[in-house]
Amino acid sequence: MKALIFDIKRFAIHDGPGVRTTVFLKGCPLTCLWCHNPESQNGDIEICNVNKPIGDQMFITEQHIGRHITIDELMSDIEKDRIYYEESDGGVTFSGGEPMMQIDFLEKAVKRCKETDLHTAIDTSGYVPYSFFERVIPYTDLFLFDIKHVDDKRHKAFTGVDNSIILDNIKKLAECGSEIWIRIPAVPDYNATEENLEALSNFISDINAESITRIYLLPYHKLSSHKYDNLNMADKLVNIQEPTANQMKEWQRIFAPLNIKTYIKG
Repeated sequence: MKALIFDIKRFAIHDGPGVRTTVFLKGCPLTCLWCHNPESQNGDIEICNVNKPIGDQMFITEQHIGRHITIDELMSDIEKDRIYYEESDGGVTFSGGEPMMQIDFLEKAVKRCKETDLHTAIDTSGYVPYSFFERVIPYTDLFLFDIKHVDDKRHKAFTGVDNSIILDNIKKLAECGSEIWIRIPAVPDYNATEENLEALSNFISDINAESITRIYLLPYHKLSSHKYDNLNMADKLVNIQEPTANQMKEWQRIFAPLNIKTYIKG
């Protein structure tokens, strides 16, 4: 069995506790306007042209995005940094794209990790059947669960899918006692509005508070603009400004009544 991945990031420190290896699986059912990994959306290997500087000149080189990997090959890569996981209480995070789109591989991978006493985390959009969650819950220590918008129509306009299954899944996941870190992209004029963030805070307050141990606000950034160019994709938020530090702090205060540690990442 093989998975299609587009990256493996070693020494990751923002994808769960401690030092981690983050495995990025390719393919996503969402097409978020602010996606910072547009190369993750297509579930196939892609070929793109990249400008590469050599000396004073620029040359166009062909780059393949995505490669297949077996579980044994993946575990070999993961094991290289075990000492760092053990010293920092870190582990392995499966991200994407949407890692649960490759559920058969993901289930076997998190099971193998737990069999070797590695902390496991899954970064998910939540837009999958809940039966997929049930398959990985026994082997997953932490879920990094993205929530973009409470309003269904706006969620569909900004991501391409409705949010009913997402909101239902996080409620069920919390009810079963799984640890959850909620991650909210903060995109000015789209979902980072007082109205939406207050609605998100109210929604979270109705979920099992013992399961949700952290909230992260992720400020929108333009660092991925070149990726859209390489993939011949339109960057639809090219005119949106990145949020200021003061804006992020104001949005952070909205979640204060929840008494859940709320962080600004980035």
